[in-house]
Amino acid sequence: MSGTTRRAFLAATGVGASGLAGCLGGTNGGGATGDGDGTASPTGTTTGTPIPGESSLLLNWKPSGLHVPYFTAKANGFYEAEGLTLGEIRTGEGSTFSAKQAGLGNVDFAVTSSDQVLNVNSRGLSPLSVGVVMQKSPVVVFSTRDTFGGELTSVDQLSGKTVGTGPGMVRMLTSLLLEQAGVRGNVEMVDTGYDTVQQLLSGEIDAAGGVFGDAISAEAQGYTVDSLAVGDSIASYGHVLATNGEWAGDNAEAVRAFLRGTARGAAWAHERPGAATDLLVEANGVLKESRDQQQRKWERMANGFMTGDAVAEHGWGWSTNEPWRVIHDALASADALGGEVDPSSVWTNEYLDTDYRFVGSYTDVV
Repeated sequence: MSGTTRRAFLAATGVGASGLAGCLGGTNGGGATGDGDGTASPTGTTTGTPIPGESSLLLNWKPSGLHVPYFTAKANGFYEAEGLTLGEIRTGEGSTFSAKQAGLGNVDFAVTSSDQVLNVNSRGLSPLSVGVVMQKSPVVVFSTRDTFGGELTSVDQLSGKTVGTGPGMVRMLTSLLLEQAGVRGNVEMVDTGYDTVQQLLSGEIDAAGGVFGDAISAEAQGYTVDSLAVGDSIASYGHVLATNGEWAGDNAEAVRAFLRGTARGAAWAHERPGAATDLLVEANGVLKESRDQQQRKWERMANGFMTGDAVAEHGWGWSTNEPWRVIHDALASADALGGEVDPSSVWTNEYLDTDYRFVGSYTDVV
């Protein structure tokens, strides 16, 4: 059902987006109930049958505001309401590592990135993307008003400037953005390693290529920051959820339950960013001092990177081929793949239950 059709249906039945948002404490059918404060009681599941065993989730990096949906869903019992027992949410060691672990079957679910799903598939393992969390890449080109000498509003303004980035996909996408705007030849790109923000703030570079969390870090130091989202111009995904393809085939209900619970967690957190950030911090006490930054990260991710045409048309987590092809071609051009890989073979929408309102009607809920 398209986003337009869903909205017409909701209007005809007298249930608007605010009505759905008010139902976040319950589940879609079954015997699950809400307890009145937005959390779910563990009784009953959408499938009606508890899924045996305990599943695992590996993050792509240390927990942060970018991981709010998983901690929200776990704390509120949303996975259990779907019949899935999710054990420890493990700190990751980068998207490459998490994609490998998913491909090896060492973890049931992993947060990773589209480029690393492609990369690892090109090297003999088979992680499968089963849901897209960020419909738009988190890569941004940004600067401060002090460093840039004014407001950065257009890629054209970078002509004649020095742009610094770290390695990998950030650099590739920044270069693609400059090429698309026709200014790549007039921009000096330098490698700033993992010190990009500080080099920007010290004036060593005019603008930086990074992720939106880097821009938030600069803002936290008192600077006025302007950002250009690469994903506004170049079809590209951010975080994706991966698992071992063979394991998914044998445990389809567990995959569907995990995606349902995560989508519901994202919707709950979108409506309650402060409370959701508190749940993140409760589970990860080291984030207490940076709590406000973590909430800003989540709010920016939720409002600017998790929705789009595919979500409005099909639902939360939906993949289309174009972003996978774009990233594949960028990796191939940079000779960053280990071998041949068909970009259409590394993802699926098979496990997304679009009849479940927090998946199929995600845009209307939030």
